[in-house]
Amino acid sequence: MGRQDNTQHPVRFARLTGIAPLEIARHMSDPRMAEHMPLLTGAWDEETARDFVTAKENCWQRDGLGHWAFVQKGQYLGWGGFQKEANEWDFGLVLRPGCFGLGPAIARQALAFARRDPRIPHVTFPLPPTRRHLRPLARLGAVQTEEVLYEGQRFLKFRLETA
Repeated sequence: MGRQDNTQHPVRFARLTGIAPLEIARHMSDPRMAEHMPLLTGAWDEETARDFVTAKENCWQRDGLGHWAFVQKGQYLGWGGFQKEANEWDFGLVLRPGCFGLGPAIARQALAFARRDPRIPHVTFPLPPTRRHLRPLARLGAVQTEEVLYEGQRFLKFRLETA
């Protein structure tokens, strides 16, 4: 996809239900996605993508917030957003490989949303230890707080105050 210009064509946050399941399946089946997603196992098909979207829509119903699809100029860039885990809001960002460079801008846009939402006094970022480039998190003001296990996999947990 190449480098995108956010000033002329801003990224729109849309519901995942607006994205074709096959598009999500192709994204999540790209072998490059598994490099930093230890919980991602196997290829996705349309049924897997539909189940994923249903689970994320259930978060919207339960918590009033969840994951979005990121769209620019009508093109699906990836997905991410906030998911409530116990009393915290985890933030995740899963972009298509050609869109990785948009990550910081999308994260800033999502965190601006979090700062305006009184339900979100802080955001957590669970990252696998394979993620080596953590400087962008530090620039945002996030600090590592602990290590946690999800489904037997180790993650580094960072926290960013939003209030």
